[in-house]
Amino acid sequence: MIQAVVFDLDGTLVQTEKLKALSYARAAKELCPRDIEVAAVVEAFKDVVGLPRYQVATALMERFDLTEKSTALLPELGVSEPWQAFVQVRLKHYHALIEDPQVLLDNRWPHTIGFLKQVRAANCKVALATMSHCEQANRVLDVLDLRQYFDFVATRDDVEEGKPDPEIYDLVMRKLGVLSKNCLALEDSPSGVKAAIRSGAHTIAVTTPFTHKRIHQSGLLPDNQIVDTPQELMDAVEMIMRREGQH
Repeated sequence: MIQAVVFDLDGTLVQTEKLKALSYARAAKELCPRDIEVAAVVEAFKDVVGLPRYQVATALMERFDLTEKSTALLPELGVSEPWQAFVQVRLKHYHALIEDPQVLLDNRWPHTIGFLKQVRAANCKVALATMSHCEQANRVLDVLDLRQYFDFVATRDDVEEGKPDPEIYDLVMRKLGVLSKNCLALEDSPSGVKAAIRSGAHTIAVTTPFTHKRIHQSGLLPDNQIVDTPQELMDAVEMIMRREGQH
């Protein structure tokens, strides 16, 4: 019996993955303005979406030869590693994007937010499990007026290990007081799907243009638990509910 639903944030409820991709691209362009195309970095981000920040930054630095330029910024930015410098440049661009409330509002995913509200109205327990840091997650939730729908919010700051480790799901289920077999998780990235599956939760992947290819190639879930269009979401949910003996 499904007693709780856990939502990812980035890519699942709001297209912040698109904004993150753009922020990495603008940071790379700032470091190497004549050598890098924004579209190329955005495309490359699809290969690392959902991974911990240092892995994303390191992969993009290597792909676009940004290590030397990032290293030169270490004294100015007060950090120890080139990837940290690249992240600081990228965060400047990301904060500029999300500081505009209209940007966030324009990048909502109506189908998953609609499902969130439906679940809340049905008095089901609801939690957020995001790899965004607390400050960023709170900013998004406040702008989209979603905070009141969650019984518990867990961010990257609350756990030692990021997804695909299931630690954040274990934390959420413990706080909600539910067993994993009674929990449904919605994720959009392979790392998030892995975390949810490893926790024992029933899992649905809601793909985005950034994660569609990797989700389907991963073999993590059967096709009927992968949602590529808004119309497919309720079909996937109802299939799991039927499987669990609910109607």
